[in-house]
Amino acid sequence: MQFLLAFIVAGPLLGAVAALLPAPPGLKGKSPDQAVLRHGVTVTGVILLAAIVLALGFDHAHPSRMQATTDISWIRALDVRIHLGVDGISLPLLVLTALLAFLCALYSYFKMPSGPSPKAFVALLLVLESGTLATFAVLDLVLFFLAFETVLIPMYFLIARWGGAGRRAAAWKFILYTLLGSVVMLLGLLLIGVKAGTFDMVALATDNGRGLTTSVQVIAVLAIGLGLAVKTPMWPLHSWLPDAHTAAPTVGSVLLAGVLLKMGTYGFVRIVLPIAPDGMRTFAPYLAAFAVAGIIYGSLACLALVRPGSKGDLKRLIAYSSVGHMGFVLLGIATMTPTGVNGALFANIAHGLVTGLLFFLVGAVKDRYGTADLDTLAGATGAALYGRAPRLGALLAFAAVASLGLPGLAGFWGEMLALFGAFAPAEGLSRPAFLTFMAIGAFGTLLTAAYLLLVVRRVCMGGPRPAGETAIADVQGYEFAAWTPLVALTVLAGLWPAVLLGLTDPAVQQLLAGGPR
Repeated sequence: MQFLLAFIVAGPLLGAVAALLPAPPGLKGKSPDQAVLRHGVTVTGVILLAAIVLALGFDHAHPSRMQATTDISWIRALDVRIHLGVDGISLPLLVLTALLAFLCALYSYFKMPSGPSPKAFVALLLVLESGTLATFAVLDLVLFFLAFETVLIPMYFLIARWGGAGRRAAAWKFILYTLLGSVVMLLGLLLIGVKAGTFDMVALATDNGRGLTTSVQVIAVLAIGLGLAVKTPMWPLHSWLPDAHTAAPTVGSVLLAGVLLKMGTYGFVRIVLPIAPDGMRTFAPYLAAFAVAGIIYGSLACLALVRPGSKGDLKRLIAYSSVGHMGFVLLGIATMTPTGVNGALFANIAHGLVTGLLFFLVGAVKDRYGTADLDTLAGATGAALYGRAPRLGALLAFAAVASLGLPGLAGFWGEMLALFGAFAPAEGLSRPAFLTFMAIGAFGTLLTAAYLLLVVRRVCMGGPRPAGETAIADVQGYEFAAWTPLVALTVLAGLWPAVLLGLTDPAVQQLLAGGPR
């Protein structure tokens, strides 16, 4: 199993190198472009298969124990090691990343975004996948930082070279925000490593902050938390996200929302909570306050965009909705309770599935209508997807109600558990303050329902197609193949949450308590 995990992390990187090489004569197909796109589907498909095998071989009786571990000395002078492993916290994120990367590669094979050579596109997609998988698998602070940074350059180029209007400015804003946050985060990681005498995340989590003074923990949490908050993104450090999503190609938006945002919240759970609990306890009320501010702000921004006459962009609206949804994740983490952290991890996966599906669907609507402007889509009678493309309209409505947290679908459980965690926060945290945060977050769910239902009304409903207007295509075969897994997993996670919570809960309990592993 340890070789399997190492292959999952390194495989896409090797595939990226192979994508830049000339295709063998027998594999070129109709054109070199088709060959390299097929190569991307093949590599991501193999990695997804390996991730599924890893999940099936995972010892589900002991999800709190690190499994499939590799531990090799790398930089002896600094005691930096190539240390890999997965537990019940990282395994779902690893599988989600492999799944979304494969679906994006499959979608791109049939609907390649306009831009330069597909060779560079596929290579960047694979480097991005490798960096994200490594982030969820590494157990060394220095290696975590390197993996965390690996994804920035490929995402920058995916936005800048294959994006839409305003892509260069959006790409620069993305890279500057995240790089500046990462510099501060690196200082915090180095402070922990130097003061504790090790960069090993398992040893540090086992020690549970006992080897670090409270002042060191407070400084480290402030530095690391700022870097992670930018990537999450937490209000008010979120302003790069709407521009990046609006300009990015469809698959770029899917990966950005589906997996890249999870790297920030994963860092809070994997590093900040177990390694510096006293520092986290100091900042937890502030983190919760920023989280609920993000929930309300994201919802109000979406309501402003969906208002008739506002010229709101549908992709931008979904981006602002992510600010709100990630606010629930941060609120769950800030409670420092097993209930809240489990809710945060569940909401992470649910957001990846549902928002990934939403960006696929919005991309399809934009392809058909030539715009994502809500006023243009609604027009005089509404885009009327129910009547003109019923399957596409039904899928968009399904994704919207899943995103608003309808019971029985994936979006419900994470947000509910995060609010339950705020109802009874960890010892040492102000319960009246967290009850206030819970009430504000609950009000945010009502605002979320309001703007998503307005989106459904304006885009899906409306009058019949006027005479002479060109018909639009309904869901195509390749779209059905790319979207069905996300729909199925959204329903499965909603109806059977124990599948995911059974993995995360023992690992979260162990992580918060410290002790031997």
